[in-house]
Amino acid sequence: MIMPAIFPTIPCPESISGHAWVYILQSADGSLYIGQTVNLPERLRKHRLGLGSKHTRDHEAPRLIYCEGPIAPNEAVARESQLKRWSRAKKEALIRGDTTALRQLSQSCGPDPR
Repeated sequence: MIMPAIFPTIPCPESISGHAWVYILQSADGSLYIGQTVNLPERLRKHRLGLGSKHTRDHEAPRLIYCEGPIAPNEAVARESQLKRWSRAKKEALIRGDTTALRQLSQSCGPDPR
């Protein structure tokens, strides 16, 4: 079994009124969680207390490894939905900032059906 890549924790940006963040957490077992919120510091606090989602309650020690924003809340909802449909490899390329791999992985999947 191949162990998932472990990514470094990044600093949590402060909230900006009227804006949202899309974020990726990685748990101790390597699992990834994607979410969006208008108050990232508070959302992370809830995830760490086991109150944020079933996934982060069931997977220990969630850490912030990626975030996008600030963006409009409706854009954050759409981006979260998009990222959740991506393959693990594509998510990892995004987290690493590997635009070459992202392009290759996007081409191999064909156009988005929407």
